[in-house]
Amino acid sequence: MTVHAATRGPVHRTERALAPDLARGGMLLFIAVANALGCVAGGMPGFVPSASGIDRGLDFFMFTFVHSRAYPVFAVMFGYGLVQLARRQERAGAEPRQVRSVLLRRNAWLVGFGLVHGVLLYFGDFLGAYGLVGIVATLLLLQRSDRVYRFVPWIWGFQLVYALVLFVITLTGVTTGTASVPFEQVGSLVAPDYATSVLDRLGEWPTHTATVLGFILIVWLGMWAARKRLLEDPASNRVLLRRVAIGGLSIAAAGGLPIALVSAGALSVDEPSASAMLMLHGVSGMFAGPGYVALFGLLALRLTKPSPFVGSIAALGQRSLSGYLLQSVVWLLALAPFTLALGTRFGSPTVTAILLAVVVWLVSVFAAGKLGSRPGPAEFVLRRLTYGRR
Repeated sequence: MTVHAATRGPVHRTERALAPDLARGGMLLFIAVANALGCVAGGMPGFVPSASGIDRGLDFFMFTFVHSRAYPVFAVMFGYGLVQLARRQERAGAEPRQVRSVLLRRNAWLVGFGLVHGVLLYFGDFLGAYGLVGIVATLLLLQRSDRVYRFVPWIWGFQLVYALVLFVITLTGVTTGTASVPFEQVGSLVAPDYATSVLDRLGEWPTHTATVLGFILIVWLGMWAARKRLLEDPASNRVLLRRVAIGGLSIAAAGGLPIALVSAGALSVDEPSASAMLMLHGVSGMFAGPGYVALFGLLALRLTKPSPFVGSIAALGQRSLSGYLLQSVVWLLALAPFTLALGTRFGSPTVTAILLAVVVWLVSVFAAGKLGSRPGPAEFVLRRLTYGRR
């Protein structure tokens, strides 16, 4: 066995645990599907009201398991990664101020990545928000005592009570009607040309970034999980991971079920009821983050000898930034009204978007598996900006 001493540069492949990378790589598929559907629909959530047939079944699946349920996974993993990076720096002998300096520099550059991504490619950027949350978490939470993290279970307990109360209020106030899923058109997704879309995104990116800053609670949970090493040692935490997977995913599915039934045409409600259901959908979706992460932790526990395909998914997880940016490039080239507009060229925009998302994800998995020990292009740039030429 070769032992690599920790350094203050990028993480070596042999130092990585399987579960976090597998979670990032696997959930990039759900991110791809959700964003591709948003592009063909021209707004959020990714839902085409005029769809019928098989599209309705796909909509039901999306609202139950994907929409507002994929990005919380990356928020959990972002918090987890903050603690892992800090811990590695400390093992290499870095002082607290040096650890903060590295993390602040990395997160500041992540904000820059988000700005470029959000203005030039796709309005629904999360990188900028991750960077801002990472700066706040580094300054206020990262190097604090365990007392700061004792609040995490209580906060999530409160969120659970809030979700349950909202669930009861929503279901008891349902009124029949002819409303569809509330939908918000996004200017940059329906712009007639690229220049107009860029101008639209200049206004959309700051607003979208501000609306998702609240996921610092999810990031905080990821930091709590990292301090307990839940994914580095899933065998010792099997019972907790199983409870979180079952509980988190059950809450998310139950909270998404009402609006999923509306999207599938199986439930007819009025506009206030549909709006309340969509709100419940968003609140309950945050529980899918820890639920899916715990599920991948249990899966990694069973994969004592990962197959080449599983290894490639984990390799994509190590290069999730490049994989995420690649998707946005494809959406712009293939789905925008002023480029190929593939969503309007075939019978079903929903099926087209999902098939394209799966193909893009598989290509990125294959490419990541072929890179070996080399980082993805986006990771290479971010590491160079963070650590310099060392």
